[in-house]
Amino acid sequence: MEDGRKRMKELCTLRKDIIKEFLAEFLGTFVLILFGCGSVAQTVLSRGALGEPLTIHIGFTLGVMLAVYMAGGVSGGHVNPAVSLAMVVLGKLPLKKFPVYVAAQFLGAFVGSCAVFGLYYDAFMDFNNGTFVVTGENATAGIFASYPAKHLSVLNGFIDQVIGAGALVLCILAIIDKKNIGAPKGTEPLLIGLSILAIGVSMGFNCGYPINPARDLGPRAFTAAAGWGMEVFKAGGCWWWIPVAGPMVGGVVGASIYFLLIELHHPEPQKHPEEDNNVKEKYEIITMS
Repeated sequence: MEDGRKRMKELCTLRKDIIKEFLAEFLGTFVLILFGCGSVAQTVLSRGALGEPLTIHIGFTLGVMLAVYMAGGVSGGHVNPAVSLAMVVLGKLPLKKFPVYVAAQFLGAFVGSCAVFGLYYDAFMDFNNGTFVVTGENATAGIFASYPAKHLSVLNGFIDQVIGAGALVLCILAIIDKKNIGAPKGTEPLLIGLSILAIGVSMGFNCGYPINPARDLGPRAFTAAAGWGMEVFKAGGCWWWIPVAGPMVGGVVGASIYFLLIELHHPEPQKHPEEDNNVKEKYEIITMS
């Protein structure tokens, strides 16, 4: 039995790190959508009987937390192209890995949407007599992707996404910064999830705080293919590009602000003079031999 397990592990274990990271980002983003969009589906399809805005905030908070716990030890648990781009800008993620991470995140979000739709298929068929509506009183497209409130302009929506994603990246960088206070090992996903909760309860009024291009565009593409049609890209004055471009800009802005105001000013660890002498003596011994 033990020999069989070892042979199975030898045959199935992936050797290339980039494949492991792809699968981790895929699964993490899948989990994020399953719990996040699942909480929206339960609220909308029950017409508020089994949910409210706070339960949706909690759903996304736990979704992000569990996603980072699941993928963090393998890929860093970005589950968000804006976070991945911020890490590239800061030199914490090689540029060559960025397209792989983004592809995994978009695919995970799309498949996660399939799972939510399958989970609530009968409820979708019962809601509004099975008619899939993008906007209005009986709209269900908003279960999967964001749409702007009536008061929101294109410019204000873009600013909303820049600020929201920037705030998320600022919080993440502070949480993982070991030269700052940092977070106790193993609690980082919890605190990142709580950052999502803070953003949700303070910045959700305009468009529901998507702040994640994969979380928004992947499910939106799913709704276009699943019966809601191309209206999902036309609604809100072709709103779809704002939760894609805005968070990417916000991620870079947040990373730049944290680096310039905090990380750049961390003191370098000082070496004790005796340590320098020991290094010099070792070097002299090596060069003389």
